[in-house]
Amino acid sequence: MRIVVLGATGPTGRELTGQALAAGHQVTAVSRRAASLPAAAGLTAVGADATDPDALDAVVRGSDAVVSALGVPPGRRPVDLYSSATRNALAAMGRHGVKRLLVVSSSVTDPHWRPSGALFFNHVLDPYVNRVIARTAHEDMRRMEALLTDSDLDWTIARPSGLFDHPVVTDYQVAENSGDGVFTARADLAAAMLRELAGGRFVRRAMGVVTTAVKPGIPRLIWREATRKK
Repeated sequence: MRIVVLGATGPTGRELTGQALAAGHQVTAVSRRAASLPAAAGLTAVGADATDPDALDAVVRGSDAVVSALGVPPGRRPVDLYSSATRNALAAMGRHGVKRLLVVSSSVTDPHWRPSGALFFNHVLDPYVNRVIARTAHEDMRRMEALLTDSDLDWTIARPSGLFDHPVVTDYQVAENSGDGVFTARADLAAAMLRELAGGRFVRRAMGVVTTAVKPGIPRLIWREATRKK
């Protein structure tokens, strides 16, 4: 499969790109820092901004699917990356007849998401971190999701919980809308998205992805995610 990965040099994008190449896919990796990607068989690195409609038009042509792993660090500044890039991708895909699109969003966009047995998270961390500090990002994710649901493409919204790094894929869980869990390993999110590309279980639906086999330390996770470059 010929896959375009947007945000390919971010932590989730690198995981997606690596797993897709390992599975034998042809990957066009799109990022403003694409030159930082190591050369690999099947990889075409394109230095471009996903909010540039002309750049996306060029890379989408001839592909089988587009996968967006774009992300921004938590902060209170206005965010429009998710919706702008998705709007451009939808337009380019429409022009070139590409139907399959997967995007990374968040479990927070599901108003019914409340992980069971997570009192501290539900009553302390989620209201402050997700609803205050990262509020503008989640607002733009909702705009992105609205663009998808109004489109006629075969889209899937991937909704992870708190993302963290783990070296291998675990026995992750998927569910419609959102998963019952606080954390999602990026390796698991990438694996779930690639499996969805192949199987199509959640076409025109949201897919929650959660990791339960391993758990990161919450204070260290918050600090690392807040300070890392996306």
